[in-house]
Amino acid sequence: MSLVGLLEVLPLAIVMVAGPQLLSAIFLATTERWRRNSAAFVAGAALSISAIVTLAYFVSDGAREQGASSDLIGLVVLALLLVAMVRVYLGRDESEPPAWMSKLTSATPRFSFKLGFLLLGVFPTDLITSVAVGSFLAAEGLPLLDAAGFVALTLFLLALPALAVLTFGARAAAFLPTARDWMNENSWIVNEVVLLFFVAIVVSNIVG
Repeated sequence: MSLVGLLEVLPLAIVMVAGPQLLSAIFLATTERWRRNSAAFVAGAALSISAIVTLAYFVSDGAREQGASSDLIGLVVLALLLVAMVRVYLGRDESEPPAWMSKLTSATPRFSFKLGFLLLGVFPTDLITSVAVGSFLAAEGLPLLDAAGFVALTLFLLALPALAVLTFGARAAAFLPTARDWMNENSWIVNEVVLLFFVAIVVSNIVG
């Protein structure tokens, strides 16, 4: 495991959760079956994130072995990041939670697992971010294991609302709606800052 590679991709975990992903985790942490729902949600997310990062890594690594340069793969990663930044910016005014979130109040563990799998695997910004992480590590000749920190931090952030309720009980349940509202209004700014940071890393590696 390379400490440099691990630290470079680690901040992208924030992009993975800053939006409807963390909002969903907060909603699930306030449901009647919050323990099972939250655990199922995180499990679904773990499966999809790990699968996409791994697939992107091996596809990019295979392309490199077939003659594609690291700089070319880096340019692809850069393009993905710029697309993600555009998507985040265009969605900055979507202050209302998606309509399907109303279903979370009566969520089941099965529904929560599917939601975690699809939301963290198919949601465009998350899909792009996971592909960027896997491709970046392959382009830099770093081991796939360097993605472990990124995956672990993403899952920890998703589990944080449930952990807060488990630790602080009613006080956390009262605070979560405030955190939800703040994330709903400001997540796009956080995403843009983190993506810009990673863009700088990619550009630096290409130029260097």
